[in-house]
Amino acid sequence: MKIHAFRLGKAVLAAGMAALVLALSLTLHFTGAYAVYTGGTVRKLPVYSVEREDKKIAISFDCAWGTEHTDAILEAAARADVRVTFFMVEFWAEKYPEYVKKIDEAGHEIGTHSATHSYMSKLGADQIREELRTSSEAIESVTGKEVELFRAPYGDYDDLLIQTAAEEGYYTIQWDVDSLDWKDLSATDIAMRIISRVQSGSIILCHNNGLHTAEALPIIFDTLKNSGYEFVPIGELIYRENYTIDASGRQHAAIR
Repeated sequence: MKIHAFRLGKAVLAAGMAALVLALSLTLHFTGAYAVYTGGTVRKLPVYSVEREDKKIAISFDCAWGTEHTDAILEAAARADVRVTFFMVEFWAEKYPEYVKKIDEAGHEIGTHSATHSYMSKLGADQIREELRTSSEAIESVTGKEVELFRAPYGDYDDLLIQTAAEEGYYTIQWDVDSLDWKDLSATDIAMRIISRVQSGSIILCHNNGLHTAEALPIIFDTLKNSGYEFVPIGELIYRENYTIDASGRQHAAIR
């Protein structure tokens, strides 16, 4: 009887675990685009990368200080026939409207990088909305184009930030390949960091005023294009509807 009860207990436990896994799977599938189960809680995540099989990737440049190397970045992109994405802080866009215009007219994509470059996880919902609104207006006043992409300063976010940005119509974008160009690495080191880490659907983080970023771009563009990768703006890389995001922040087309 004891053996029978033990076996019965194991069977009940196994059935219970199976039911829990099924419930969790259904929860993950139906809780929305940003819902991810991690560490016992349902978190909201930005897009770090995109599950794709076509070898499309995106390279992005955060603009917060200076323009000394921006022309060289634009020239490198033009020579390689590559369109990229720039994320601009409001005070940068207001200080350098000629560069906002130049970047837009060159066919590149522009998103907001906030108004004040603060740690936005410390802000309330109304403050977040104001940061998004005024920073987007600074860009839109020059380009006449709606801003749809948002990158949080320092890569700092919480559920409230992601949710509020989504409610305001923004796709929050992170990255899965960090160039670390802000550390003033050599052009070769920047290029090798990126090339060795890229996969189909990657989003690459760079900065418009990195000391050796522009110098690294021809190596990056030529090597990855020769490996079959295609550079597109982030807005053309991501899925805009019917998608899920896994625990690593990788966006997937929803299973129908």
